[in-house]
Amino acid sequence: MTKEKVLEALSNVQEPDLGKDLVTLNMVKDIAIEGNYVSFTVVLTTPACPMKDMIKNACVNAIKLLVNKEATVHVNFTSNTTTKRTDEGAVLPKVKNIIAVVSGKGGVGKSTVAANLALALSQGGARVGLMDADIYGPSVPIMFGVRGERPMMMEIEGKGMIVPLEKYGIKLMSIGLLVDEKNAVVWRGPMASSAIRQFVTDVYWDELDYLVVDMPPGTGDIHLTLMQTVPVTGSVIVTTPQDVALADAKKGIAMFGQAQMNVPIIGLVENMSYFTPAELPENKYYIFGKEGGKRLAEEYDLPFLGQIPLVQSIREGGDSGVPIMMSEDMVSRKAFEEFASYVVRSVAMRNANISAEKVAEVVL
Repeated sequence: MTKEKVLEALSNVQEPDLGKDLVTLNMVKDIAIEGNYVSFTVVLTTPACPMKDMIKNACVNAIKLLVNKEATVHVNFTSNTTTKRTDEGAVLPKVKNIIAVVSGKGGVGKSTVAANLALALSQGGARVGLMDADIYGPSVPIMFGVRGERPMMMEIEGKGMIVPLEKYGIKLMSIGLLVDEKNAVVWRGPMASSAIRQFVTDVYWDELDYLVVDMPPGTGDIHLTLMQTVPVTGSVIVTTPQDVALADAKKGIAMFGQAQMNVPIIGLVENMSYFTPAELPENKYYIFGKEGGKRLAEEYDLPFLGQIPLVQSIREGGDSGVPIMMSEDMVSRKAFEEFASYVVRSVAMRNANISAEKVAEVVL
């Protein structure tokens, strides 16, 4: 065996999403050969890569078929999360990808989706932050069991910065951590927008692979402010299957469809898709209608990121401060893991195929 033959064999292994082979993509590093033993490292586009096992098996098969059928193949993995950011001196310079989770209306489970997406990405090995941008109805303190806790301050390069709380391995920031939950946040639009800018410029997020932003419902000031302040990688649209929710989801799609927004839609996820009783795990009851989100994604030619079931344990987890991704409910966890895998794959493909991100040039 030689390094040249190993590389030649691995040039037949395709990266499933990017459509090119591992060698062309420069993903193979550190080849070592000793007798019948060969090891090498594959550099993934994200630590949360859901195709890791598929790539590993394809590499092993390629070596055995094309180089040495007696070979003992050891595949190591490392990652270099892709990004299209070119504004290193701008805000959040160490954050590689910013994902906005949005909905056209309230009550569709957007915060639940955002929280469990962040946790699923973190459990895949990524460095993740969760920003609660819903100024008027913050949910993160309750969902993560950090009610009443306050973030610390520290000085970074002569500037006072807020240090996000950390829970379950992810960094958290919310207006609910700064304001007493018994007090209503009664602010006009400019004040709310100013708070969002501070969450971006005055919070020490440090190095992150993904910053998930739980946006407020609708299409308003806060959305415009975020898009104008940071280069958002893409948005995830959350809806439920019924027509009323779908009509509002269309408004969210239309907002990001405006040319001046410059924010791609990563895809659409359908929450509360069906109800399955614990005692009848094979049964699905489509309480809010069937596959409305899937039809909407097809209508607008958007990636469909999956269906999240209506399950009591998901609601209980959010209320108790232990999100479902931290529970033993494997059925619900699997739904969020599959959804997160579609998100990271869509982000990786977007970073590979689309020009560098810019801050939205919103014309009002």
